[in-house]
Amino acid sequence: MSDNDGKKPLGVRGGGSRPGNVKQSFSHGRTKNVVVETKRKRVVVPKPSAGTSSGGAGGSGKSSGPASSAKRPAGISDAEMERRMKALAAAKAREADDAARREAEEKAREKERLRRREEAEAKEREQREAEERAKAKAEEDERKKREAEKAAAKPAAAPSEPEVAPGPARQTPSKPAPAARKREDDDKGARRGKGRGGDDGRRSGKLTLNQALSGGEGGRQKSMAAMKRKQERARQKAMGGSQEREKIVRDVQLPEVIVVSELANRMAERVGDVVKALMQNGMMVTQNQSVDADTAELIIEEFGHRVVRVSDADVEDVIATIEDKPEDMQPRPPVITIMGHVDHGKTSLLDAIRDAKVVAGEAGGITQHIGAYQVTTDGGAVLSFLDTPGHAAFTSMRSRGAQVTDIVVLVVAADDAVMPQTVEAINHAKAAKVPMIVAINKVDLPAADPDKVRADLLRHEVIVEAMSGDVQDVEVSAISGQGLDELLEAIALQAEILELKANPNRAAEGAVIEAQLDVGRGPVATVLVQKGTLKQGDIFVVGEQFGKVRALINDRGERVKEAGPSVPVEVLGLNGTPEAGDVLNVVETEGQAREIAEYRANAAKEKRAAAGAGTSLEQLLAKAKEDENLKELPIVVKADVQGSAEAIVQAMEKIGNEEVRVRVLHSGVGAITESDIGLAEASGAPVLGFNVRANAPARNSANQKGVEVRYYSVIYDLVDDVKAAASGLLGAEIREKFIGYAQIREVFKVTGVGRVAGCLVTEGVARRSAGVRLLRDDVVVHEGTLKTLKRFKDEVAEVISGQECGMAFENYDDIREGDVIEIFEREEVTRTLA
Repeated sequence: MSDNDGKKPLGVRGGGSRPGNVKQSFSHGRTKNVVVETKRKRVVVPKPSAGTSSGGAGGSGKSSGPASSAKRPAGISDAEMERRMKALAAAKAREADDAARREAEEKAREKERLRRREEAEAKEREQREAEERAKAKAEEDERKKREAEKAAAKPAAAPSEPEVAPGPARQTPSKPAPAARKREDDDKGARRGKGRGGDDGRRSGKLTLNQALSGGEGGRQKSMAAMKRKQERARQKAMGGSQEREKIVRDVQLPEVIVVSELANRMAERVGDVVKALMQNGMMVTQNQSVDADTAELIIEEFGHRVVRVSDADVEDVIATIEDKPEDMQPRPPVITIMGHVDHGKTSLLDAIRDAKVVAGEAGGITQHIGAYQVTTDGGAVLSFLDTPGHAAFTSMRSRGAQVTDIVVLVVAADDAVMPQTVEAINHAKAAKVPMIVAINKVDLPAADPDKVRADLLRHEVIVEAMSGDVQDVEVSAISGQGLDELLEAIALQAEILELKANPNRAAEGAVIEAQLDVGRGPVATVLVQKGTLKQGDIFVVGEQFGKVRALINDRGERVKEAGPSVPVEVLGLNGTPEAGDVLNVVETEGQAREIAEYRANAAKEKRAAAGAGTSLEQLLAKAKEDENLKELPIVVKADVQGSAEAIVQAMEKIGNEEVRVRVLHSGVGAITESDIGLAEASGAPVLGFNVRANAPARNSANQKGVEVRYYSVIYDLVDDVKAAASGLLGAEIREKFIGYAQIREVFKVTGVGRVAGCLVTEGVARRSAGVRLLRDDVVVHEGTLKTLKRFKDEVAEVISGQECGMAFENYDDIREGDVIEIFEREEVTRTLA
């Protein structure tokens, strides 16, 4: 037998082959083309007759070989044909085995599904039967209880009745009938299928508003937690457990207007339920909107509560007047107010006590704001000082100082005796019923005469101890420090006599000493805490404003977390600038604070409107006849703080006679703006800025419209100028002429010179001989002269616009990058009426 066993060798040629190309790709972008040939697949199916004849004969391969070879394809040997047939039979056997295996697996899975379904149904059936048994047991217990009560009530009943009564118990099966149980199972199955997301008709029609609000068909489905709560309630009810708690009926205080969220809070109901009830009544509102009292009353009655109507004025009742118990009271520092005539040395005396330099920071050397400070003496005693202005224009400031103080220190210059503002300070102290201590200042001057001061005070019913009175008097000198220890001892003695106490553990209450609008920090109020402790985060109402304490800053510029009684602090976090003299009260919620502030604002508005409407026609005609020959000088006033603006307005009201008067069109706090310029242009009025400046748009608008803007830093000059203009007695005056502006780009420290500002002259010129002002956020922080003006290393007399230069101020080093330097010259001009 040959090696090939009668088979032809395989080759690539022949009619049955198909040549083709295959492109192989390798790494690094290498490829290779390979020529391959594939043979067509030949399927040989033997005919039944051939197989039968060969099998029936039972002959060997030799006898069947010629017959098979006659019907097989050309080139296929007997061995190859046999192998092919075996492979075909094996493939058919494998397919049959796979089909049988798949069928067995499917039957096993179906059996497992049936078993699980039966287990779930059995478990559910057991649970349902347990519930039914519990329910039947509860009914049985209830029935027995009723029968026991009937038996006790009718002991003489016929003996046949007890035999009949238990009958229903014997007839009542522990399980329901099969037909009834099947119907119940069907109903529960239908309900369960619907709850599982079946076709519950949610998409059957349009969703109406009433359906959405009532939670019915088409509404939002209940949450899983709500379903669990419902099942728990049903289970407890079936087991005879605790029933629904009785609804608590509350007395709801109802003002004229109330916010929806606050209404829900007062009823102790969910906000969503209240909003839904309002929507069902035809009001589409949110929780932050307000509703009137009538609508709110309907909602309160719908929820089953009682309505208690309150008037608008009742909103202030939340500011509770707490009566402090004696055991809660603790000693507090005394509040001392320094009062007296202008230039008698009040601030200098306070500087000597606290070792500070406040006078240097005030324009003209006079105090124009109320300053609040705390001083710790050598003996460890803490004293709170208020420094009030002495000028006649600051009457209201002195009045506020006397109202919030415990002790008044009346400063009188020994060389000047009693002056008008001294008498006014005495009257304020007497009206406030505050004890007084007289400090006779400037006793180191040659012209000092303390006895003359004591004699002058006697004329105003102030009898000092040296003249057998009860008012302490101390001779002091703010310059040399003479008598300062004696003054502090006198203050401590007076405070000890007063036995000053306060309760720090309560809601804070205080008085606004001063208020201003700061560019970087917003509205800022200087508050003297009188009762309780003011803490960071407290919600408060002050006058017509309210807010939340964002920060507390003490008199040294440090941030503190809280301020107790007699502590002065700056409060940040107001929604507006309050009036100086307003009372600050801490409340519980922001809603209460807003209600009180809105009520106060509306009351003030109505009061102003009523004052204007109260004038009769005859009064109007008489006033018009009087004003026919009366000339008015309209002005617009802007100041840096509320107290200064108030003082200027009061001073303006006192200027004038039957022929001329001053009319303040508008007064405010902050920089001069375009709206102020527009108001001044419409009325032909000048704009007076007190320690403030006009911003750039306002300056341009004033130049275009020809509005005169005047700047002042001393109230004397402002009052004198307005008085001279109103009276028509205008003489020669020193007027300032602005010649340039410079901006500080960098600050250097030079040995022997101090801090030097590297500046760029942005407008006009800078002259060595001119006066300068330092502006920070359009507010004057310093006024003085230049110590040096250099360009590169050379001292120069003038620097023009667009050039850089170095400037140093005389006796002032607090310069910062970004500050603006205003350069001006004073010149003598003749004024005319505007």
